[in-house]
This record gives sequence, structure tokens and C-alpha cells, in this order.
Amino acid sequence: MLDLTHVRTTLSEHYDLTPSPELAASMQDIYARMDRVVAPPDWAIYAPYVKAINALKKESNAVILGHNYMTPEIFHGVSDFVGDSLQLAMKAQDVEADVIVQAGVHFMAETSKILSPSKTVLMPDMQAGCSLAESITAEGIEEMRAKYPGAPVVSYVNTTAEVKAASDICCTSSNAVQIVNAMESDTVIMTPDQYLAQNVANESFKNVVYWPGSCIVHEQYTAKDLRDFREWNPGTRLIAHPECPPDVVAEADFSGSTSGILKYVHEEKPEKAMLITECSMASNIADELPEVDFVGPCNMCPYMKKITLEKVLWVLHTMENQVEVDAQVADKARLSVQRMIDLSRKLGL
Repeated sequence: MLDLTHVRTTLSEHYDLTPSPELAASMQDIYARMDRVVAPPDWAIYAPYVKAINALKKESNAVILGHNYMTPEIFHGVSDFVGDSLQLAMKAQDVEADVIVQAGVHFMAETSKILSPSKTVLMPDMQAGCSLAESITAEGIEEMRAKYPGAPVVSYVNTTAEVKAASDICCTSSNAVQIVNAMESDTVIMTPDQYLAQNVANESFKNVVYWPGSCIVHEQYTAKDLRDFREWNPGTRLIAHPECPPDVVAEADFSGSTSGILKYVHEEKPEKAMLITECSMASNIADELPEVDFVGPCNMCPYMKKITLEKVLWVLHTMENQVEVDAQVADKARLSVQRMIDLSRKLGL
């Protein structure tokens, strides 16, 4: 665990991180991407960190991969590539930088290391885990294989390297239905998200069986919440992530992955929208869509919120928190991830 007192003392010796309205004003081009959701006093605090991080990236030949659930100052201020887990997995494979900083959770950093073993992959906070990734083990995969002999295992990318290595192929929420339908067996095992699996089963012609894991953010939403909100605020477009329970997805106007949600909102431009997912999603697109009023509840992922500008600057400054994956595990996991990427590209996803 990081000693934040030591981190702050050390960083202050090397960088001027004093809040600066003058510096903030000079970085208006960056601030314009988030000024609807980040107040000017907060931007004056963030600006010195953004300046220092962006300078260090050039010195280190580093890129930052920012997940859609990052806070706006990370998503817009320092990320070189942003997207959902599939998009970031592909970028990790393609980028020519020497260093990747994963602004996301630990399984994403492992995936980047699996796909780019020669690159240095840095994790701003090693404690940024994932309830889904922690709900399944390689032994759990073997249990499912014993219960359903011959059925292929499709594991959500929100899993550890060991689980990916024990699986036949990975999927994300954006390609899960297509991946499952492409399997040759009539029965397909999905791990670890029970709700994603149930939602896939509703759209698939396969017999989908699943591990009983769930996301601590998306499992909180209920169909009654949506019905109550719709009654209280009629006309609002309800847009749900498929990690939500099936009755929530059924109650929504649209369901899709984080990239699918972004595409839908950009194309539809509803007057009011409630994104039934991690609440940074709405913050990160608010300035792009001033005509849309994003309303409703905000369920934050405590793991994603462990990633801060301060921690990003620290790992770039020190090159600490390097993510490593056992070579044999990585080789097997790479096959599962690469099968997903290859099949996604073949299907035009």
C-alpha cells in the first residue's frame, strides 16, 4: 500500500504542484473537455498534476490507457487512449510506447502485460481490484468444466490472468453475445458474471450456464429503482449496462457495453438520460453532449476511484508498481485474449 505522506513529500520536491489559477487558465484547451463537470477551483488543483504527467509521458515514452470509468481529470486530462476493456486491450497490443500506465483496475493491467510482455506496465494503485475478478479462480473454472463436460469456457475479461489461462476464450460486454454464439458447442460456460451471462442467454441461441459472480456497482440497481425514477421523471431515457440484473436490463430503454452506451447517447442525443452504470461515464461525456441532461443515481466503483492523478504521477516518476505475469500463465492467457480479439475483428466488432 502506498505511503501517501511519503508520496506527497517526494513529489513536492520534484514538481510544483501548488494549485494555480494561472496555470489552469493556460490549459483551457484541456479544461474545455470537462468544464461542465469539474469546477474551476478543482481544475486549478488538477492542472499542475496534468502538466507534470503529460511532460513525464514524453520523457518516458509512456502512454496512459484510461477506462471509461476514470474520473474526468484522468479521462480527459492525461489519458492517451480511452475506451472499454476490449478497446483498451487492443490498444495495449498496438501501442509502440515503452511504458503503459493502466488507468483502470488490476486485471486490465494484467491484460496489457499479457498482450505486450516486452513493455513496462505500471499500475497506479495495486489495490485497485475488481469484485468480479475476485469472485472466480482457476479452480472454479475446473468445477464448471467437470459439471458441463465438453462445454467451452467463455470468461469475461474482468478476470485474473490465471482465470484467463484456464479459459478457452475471453469476452467483454460489447462482444459477449457474438462470442458465445460463435462457440461450436450447444452449451457454453460463462464466467464470472451471472447477470451478463443471463442477459447474453436472453439474446443467444445457446444454452448458457454460468458462475454466480457479480459487479458490486451494477448489482445495486433494481427494476423498481428504474420504474420509480421513470414515474418521477418521465421522458428520461434509461440506459443500462448488461452487468445489471436482467429485470433491470428489461426495464431499460437500451442496454449495452460502455462503448455501446456512448455510441447510443451520441447518436440518439436524448433530452434527458440516466446511465445505469458507474457514474463517471456520464461525467466523461457531459461536455461532448451539452444538449443532454444526465440525471439519476450515481453508483461509484471504489476500485476505479483508487486511481488518482497523484498516483499516476508517482508511478511515472518512480516506475514503481510494475505488473508482472508468470510467463507460462501469460502464454495460456494470451491465447484466450487473442482468440477474443481475432474473433471480434473477424466479426467486425
